[in-house]
Parts: sequence; C-alpha cells; structure tokens
Amino acid sequence: MIREMRCEDWNRVKDIYRQALERGISTFNTQCPSFEEWDASHCKECRYVYEENGVVCGWITIAPTSGRCVYRGAVEVSVYVDEAWQNKGIGTALLSHLCSESEKNGYWSLYSAIFSINESSIKLHEKCGFRVIGTREKIAKDKYGIWQDTTLMEKRSRKIV
Repeated sequence: MIREMRCEDWNRVKDIYRQALERGISTFNTQCPSFEEWDASHCKECRYVYEENGVVCGWITIAPTSGRCVYRGAVEVSVYVDEAWQNKGIGTALLSHLCSESEKNGYWSLYSAIFSINESSIKLHEKCGFRVIGTREKIAKDKYGIWQDTTLMEKRSRKIV
C-alpha cells in the first residue's frame, strides 16, 4: 500500500537509504543526512512510502532542481526500495504514483540522474515513461574512488505546459 510519508517513518527511510549508500550505485553521498537536513532539502509534498504488513519497504520523494521560482515545477526524483523487497513491483508502483500525484501538485518535469551502471533503475524509469535526455561522463567519483557516469532521465507532464 502506498501512503504519505510521516515523520515516524524516518528510521525505516534512513535504513533503506543506508543500504543504497553501502551498495554504492545509487548516490554519490557517503553519509546519511539527519532528518532535519533531509527534510529541508526535499519538497514537502509528494513524499510517499510503500508499506507491506506494517513495514515500510520503499520510499519516493522529490527535491527542487533550482531555488529560482521559475523552475518550481522541475524536480528531481529519489526512489529507494529495501533490498529484501526489490523485484516485486514496489519501485514501479511508487514511481507511477509519484508521476500521477506530482502533476496534481503542479510539477511538470520529473528528472532523475542515475548512475549509468544502475541498469535496474534506468529500466524502472523507462517503464514509467521517462526518457534519456543525456549522459554526464565521469561526473564524480563514487565511494570507492571510481569515476561514474550518470544517465539523465526526464518525464514531462502532458497536462501541464
């Protein structure tokens, strides 16, 4: 079941994010932020979790791509699924839900910068209607000191333009 994220979900959200940090193919970050840091950097709306039998097993949210008001409708997507719950359609459910709900909140451009080696995330985004808009070659080093490319993907609203 998908529902709005609540403050009390933070520990599970953080645990799922830590898995991604340890795996090293989803983010250039090396540490999990505090709730206050995370909360300040993400939009207040469009924060969702996927819950199964009372356990949060995935989450999705958006963050501004710019502080300039003209770009208010262009946001970056973050989606993470607990390793034990992957390949069960949870990422697809969360991303599909976000695509629908983000339009209701006035967002017209969903953007993701995905490690090019993260083929499952690229396929997930393609499945949900995102298209590749570019590649940033050797944009930064991962936690292991290896240069990584990112695949840039976008989904534009057909309702808002």
